[in-house]
Amino acid sequence: MSTEVKAAPGQQLYKTEKEPSPFLEKVKLHGELIAALTSGVLIAVAWSLGHFEQNTASIMLYLLAFIIGGYAKAKEGITDTITEKELNVEMLMIFAAIGSAIIGYWNEGAILIFIFALSGALETYTMNKSHKEISSLMGMQPEEATLIQNGIEHIVHVSSLQIGDTILVKPGERIPADGKLLKGETNVDQAAITGESIPVQKSLGDEVFAGTVNLRGSITIEVTKPNEDSLFQKIINLVQSAQSEKSPSQLFIEKFEGKYVKIVLIAVGFMMFLPHFLLDWSWTETFYRAMVLLVVASPCALVASIMPATLSAISNGARRGILFKGGVHLEQLGNLKAIALDKTGTLTKGKPVVTDVIVADSMEQSEFLQVVASIENQSTHPLAGAIVAAHAKSNGQELLSIDGIEDIPGYGVKATFGDANWLIGKADLVGKEAAAAFKNGVSKQLASEGKTIVYVKCGDDIAGILALKDVVRDDTVSAISALQDLGIYTVMLTGDGEKTAEAISKESHVDQYIAECLPETKVDHIKDLISKYDTVAMVGDGINDAPALATANVGIAMGQGTDVALETADVVLMKNDLPRIAEAVKLSKRMNRIIKQNVVFSIAVIMLLIVSNFFQIIDLPFGVIGHEGSTILVILNGLRLLKS
Repeated sequence: MSTEVKAAPGQQLYKTEKEPSPFLEKVKLHGELIAALTSGVLIAVAWSLGHFEQNTASIMLYLLAFIIGGYAKAKEGITDTITEKELNVEMLMIFAAIGSAIIGYWNEGAILIFIFALSGALETYTMNKSHKEISSLMGMQPEEATLIQNGIEHIVHVSSLQIGDTILVKPGERIPADGKLLKGETNVDQAAITGESIPVQKSLGDEVFAGTVNLRGSITIEVTKPNEDSLFQKIINLVQSAQSEKSPSQLFIEKFEGKYVKIVLIAVGFMMFLPHFLLDWSWTETFYRAMVLLVVASPCALVASIMPATLSAISNGARRGILFKGGVHLEQLGNLKAIALDKTGTLTKGKPVVTDVIVADSMEQSEFLQVVASIENQSTHPLAGAIVAAHAKSNGQELLSIDGIEDIPGYGVKATFGDANWLIGKADLVGKEAAAAFKNGVSKQLASEGKTIVYVKCGDDIAGILALKDVVRDDTVSAISALQDLGIYTVMLTGDGEKTAEAISKESHVDQYIAECLPETKVDHIKDLISKYDTVAMVGDGINDAPALATANVGIAMGQGTDVALETADVVLMKNDLPRIAEAVKLSKRMNRIIKQNVVFSIAVIMLLIVSNFFQIIDLPFGVIGHEGSTILVILNGLRLLKS
């Protein structure tokens, strides 16, 4: 089979187009480091030349150190000040360095510039590290696909793929688009999407996702979603959106910063004159202490207390299949007092399964299941597939040929097999009295357990019954227990009747259940919970859950739910993994705790340095070290959230 580079009609040729952001970030980091280190070397040489007495050569070297080390920060500070019409911490550093030079403290001013430039490079490094997860995630996004048209392969850009296109994926390649398997069988590494460490086996008709890795054998896939709507692209968009959205704490700090800088400048203005007259300081000492105040009172550490921690927590969640749409939702999750959970598809698997098969004494269970499954195989009723699956799982005998089948809307089906007529459906179809009397009324007990009963009549007698139920997920109980251990009140909301709701709630171990909920009544129940518990989350996966997800303080959607639910929710669980909710709450609590530590620490350091300066204990170089060191420490403390 030949390979052509010419694109098919309506397709675009593949173009190599690499993401520039990581490269630019590295260039910026290396540039800042070189500038800082060059500034440091110039300071050392200048100090050695003018150790005993400053001379023209040493001053020129200091001036060069000022320019090289301070250019990037000065440009950033001036640009931001002009753009936002608000003074910032960079301007405080510039004023302090210039002021030190004016009074002859060239060495101290140059050291200030050097450490400020070095800390800026370290801040860039730590911020790059917090962006590492999204950068690596974007690196997993395939850019090309092998399109098959009329038996010929075309290499095209993934953005040109359309629904219905057929693409070839070879072993070891990343799947370029969401689709379903048309040919071949394989194992797929889905860690990038779901966080699953164990590869998932895929066969004909199974769904596959862009960004996952085909591990074994060539496969052919039919594209079911355009590139911009793929699950992988949605993950990237969600994480990018989350990283750009600021939490309430971050917004408060940014508003506070502008006002605080003005207060510091006013205080420095007083510091330049009052100590000379009130404390009999020399003019040089007065001005010097004012410059030190400019440095130590700068809120750099306070400003850096929140954003690195928030970005790190968002990146941590993304790596584990928990997508936060913004820092505000991540912050709120730690204050959760109650959580409401939809039943179908959230607490339960969302698909009914046969739990009990009870047959008359005159018939074998395998024979009964074979006939019933053969009849139901021709039915379109939602329960029919579950009955066919139960037969396949129990004995795997081939389905029989049924002579004829008639659908009776609202009741069930009628079929002919051999010499007998078979009725499968509700009690009304087979006779209420006979149905209730079968096996001493066993159906009543099964119904009380929240199960749906399907009655089977062969000729004139009840041949057996099948009980079906939307069973609870394997991890539901552990997930609910984990939430309860965190002090969160759990409530199940369901449209099912009272008996089914009660049975599922007991199996799930939720604190409360509310049955017969319509979409609008779910909203009312969420509002009631908010009035009682203040901060409430809602977990759901369907279109009918969207209003409640939007009403709750935090909406949490199951990743395999409807697009409406995913768009409405604030948090998305990519693997439909309920225990991840408790992990997300713990991550939020941990982030809030680290942010509080950072804020308290940074304020304490600022106050200590201000007092030390007033009592003339600390000089400018040590003030710079204390100020910049505290900034780096709070950033590194926030980066601890990158760890699981």
